[in-house]
Amino acid sequence: MCANIRSISFALLLTLIFQLPASSQHLLHSIPEKEGVDSKGILDFVNATRTSKTEFHSFMLVRHGKVIADGWWSPYGPDLRHSLYSCSKSFTATAIGFAINEKKLSLDSKVVSFFPDQVPAKISPNLAQLTVRDALIMSDGQDPEPGYVSADTNWVKSFLAVPIVHKPGTVFLYNSLGTYMLSAIIQKVTGETVLHYLTPRLFKPLGIENMDWETDLKGIDAGGWGLRLKTEDMAKFAQLFLQKGKWQGKQILPLGWVEEASSVKIIQHPDLPQAKRDGSDWEQGYCYQMWRCRNNAYRGDGAFGQYMIVMPDQDAVLAVTAETSDMQGEIDLVWKYLLPAMHQGKLPENKVAEAQLQKSLKELALLLPSKHMSKLANEINGKSYTLVADKSKFNNITIKFGKDGTCHINLKGDTAPYELSFGNGSWFSGLTNKPGPSLTAGANENRTMLVPAKVAGSYTWMDDHRLALTLRYIESPHTETFVCEFDANNIIIHQTSSVNNGKELLYKGSQVL
Repeated sequence: MCANIRSISFALLLTLIFQLPASSQHLLHSIPEKEGVDSKGILDFVNATRTSKTEFHSFMLVRHGKVIADGWWSPYGPDLRHSLYSCSKSFTATAIGFAINEKKLSLDSKVVSFFPDQVPAKISPNLAQLTVRDALIMSDGQDPEPGYVSADTNWVKSFLAVPIVHKPGTVFLYNSLGTYMLSAIIQKVTGETVLHYLTPRLFKPLGIENMDWETDLKGIDAGGWGLRLKTEDMAKFAQLFLQKGKWQGKQILPLGWVEEASSVKIIQHPDLPQAKRDGSDWEQGYCYQMWRCRNNAYRGDGAFGQYMIVMPDQDAVLAVTAETSDMQGEIDLVWKYLLPAMHQGKLPENKVAEAQLQKSLKELALLLPSKHMSKLANEINGKSYTLVADKSKFNNITIKFGKDGTCHINLKGDTAPYELSFGNGSWFSGLTNKPGPSLTAGANENRTMLVPAKVAGSYTWMDDHRLALTLRYIESPHTETFVCEFDANNIIIHQTSSVNNGKELLYKGSQVL
């Protein structure tokens, strides 16, 4: 009888395992050497990140379909999403692939045909010729690229009103609003946003959930930016392309789409000398919202260092989230350390290097502000200051220190107060409705899905009279800092963000007595 019970229990367990929802899907893990990768090479990559100009937030390296190394720099973690910026474009292009396969449009479909009520009174010959294919390969013909700020509340109409000075399909010029137009076309022909359209076709089969996408004020996904996914989700998407659209034995992407979408369609600068082209991962040709790389690789690519790199020759993919002003330097580390670490066949076991690698991965952390206090903390504890700035966002700040050493800030603006908390020599995790720094902050869009934002705060006293507050928006690449200078009853606050290259917003104030 006991044997029968064990048999039934095992059968029930198998049933439950195979009935698990798609959200339970995770990539399998393996040891680097078993997949032909030298652990020391990966360790060298991790060590090189410490002196790089790039602030790495996470990476996941997959070989032969298995994760062989992954890591998150605290306070970032595997359960957090990360703003992808232009990596979003690769997902929008994939939606176009599905729609073509379902006969809802074609590569040769004219963009104006989808928006007859939004076109200018006079349609130029170039605008009339603009196709879906042209938008996919960043050859819309507009020059310069339409800016985010110039896009009013009707982005479709705004885009169509911008003159097309080059014949579509002939000149490459990066155009994020062109990708937005692809998103708008998907919504026009399917009645769904790109996010909703992709969910049953792409996200659910891959076990990707809790994703979101910034929209314009009319509810159209931004397309060219605004998607947030976890690092593993990025790796899954890259792995799907590596497997030519197959997932767990099933063809998820339309047959042939990967080859079509990842091959060179246009050269960025045809007149560039070959020597310069050979040294750049931005001069290898552009595909459908993806870039070709050196080493016969290709990638999804987002501002500040978000990457989904597919390496067919090595049967490997790499997902990276980061913040950097040197994206070429970031990808150079991949070619310098990770690429040479990959070999054909299995490698001999290397327990020492593997142990060192695992230890390094577990200890990944961004540099914390030093743990310092000042006797001034007691004097300003609970005090409020009235603030004035040339472009004022906040008019009052209150500073409190907890018994546990935490610092709590209340910022009052014209529309709402914001509570922010900071650890001393540690990260204090929390939520805030305060809008975070963003490359696309000037766009007239709906960002309600971004709040409350997950943040991690830490503070230190730079000296007896200067309090430095660091606030990380940990589902984005970005960080804000506030340096508060105290002099008698007065305060000066220097606010900067990692988006604006050190440009300060200065507040001056006096204590409310």
